[in-house]
Order: sequence, then structure tokens, then C-alpha cells
Amino acid sequence: MSLGPYASFIVTSYVLVTAVVLLLIVWIIADHRRQQARLRELEANGVTRRSGRSTVDMR
Repeated sequence: MSLGPYASFIVTSYVLVTAVVLLLIVWIIADHRRQQARLRELEANGVTRRSGRSTVDMR
């Protein structure tokens, strides 16, 4: 398979895009874990979620 005179540019571009996408995936996973830990910490301190409240009758 010949990519022509721009082979180094094409390969470099694909490698950089792959690296950026992998970094974003790792960042999202790490952020999710931090958010979950923070939520557990807040709940342990007695802070509740709004969605956990009972509904208010708005008549």
C-alpha cells in the first residue's frame, strides 16, 4: 500500500488523532470516578440529591 509523497503527514495525523481520542477516553473515565467519589463523600456528609426528595404538591 503506497500513500504517496504525503505518507508521513497521513500517518502522523492518524497517530495524533488516535492519541488525542485515547487521552479523552482516559480523562472521561478518571473524571467519572472523581465525580462518583465526590458524590459518595457528599452523601456521607448528609447532603441528599434533589431527585431523592419526595415530590411537592404544586396545586
